[in-house]
Amino acid sequence: MTKLTTAAAALLALLVLTSSAARFLMAEDKPAAAPNTLTDDEKKAGWKLLFDGKDLAGWHNFKKTDIKPGWQVKDGALVCVNPKNAGDLCTADKYDWFELSVDYNISEGGNSGIIYHITDEGGAVWQTGPELQLQDNQHAHDPQLCGWLYQLYKPENDPKTGKPLDATKPAGEWNTVRLVLSPEKCEHYVNGVKYFEYQLGSEDFNKRVAASKFGSMKKFAKAESGMLALQGDHGQVAFRNIKIRPIEAKK
Repeated sequence: MTKLTTAAAALLALLVLTSSAARFLMAEDKPAAAPNTLTDDEKKAGWKLLFDGKDLAGWHNFKKTDIKPGWQVKDGALVCVNPKNAGDLCTADKYDWFELSVDYNISEGGNSGIIYHITDEGGAVWQTGPELQLQDNQHAHDPQLCGWLYQLYKPENDPKTGKPLDATKPAGEWNTVRLVLSPEKCEHYVNGVKYFEYQLGSEDFNKRVAASKFGSMKKFAKAESGMLALQGDHGQVAFRNIKIRPIEAKK
């Protein structure tokens, strides 16, 4: 190989390395989306924010028009600062089939939940709406752990631990739960890990309801549309990036 050819090859290699490094730096320097905002792609996909990080507009306590002082906006998060004076916080709007994504940060030993398809026919949100449980699993006081559909569905055992799959991060860290509801299939995810799926109103679902504490509640899980609620009477918990995308039922 001549000196000229060798120099050309070295120059080409340098250009390739420089280009690769530039792409890497651009990817690393790309800022993450700010909390409580939607990307252009999310907007195009139909996502809607349920909390803007600034105020409590669009929310109210169950069967109330106002909000108890136990709920506050702090540092861009919707926070249950005093569970003794918070209660369950409901959306003003009702939703049928949707994909919901929520970040939560729970206190040590804390317990909360996301309840859906709530109506005013019950004395409490959980008397009509199923609950996606939120909890600090490491210091849990309730045997129903985070991500489970309360008393109805839980993930399979993890072969590594022999215990139900647990993808949660410890208290004090942000976790993301995702709930996908459609007439055909409902799915629960925690930090990107799928826990299980079920079908509302199916034979299996109804058998599980009948065997639970909800079996005596005639209106439980009967509505195909209702409010969403964040549980606020079991411990301190913060929420952010609460966003929802409608899903059209198959015809």
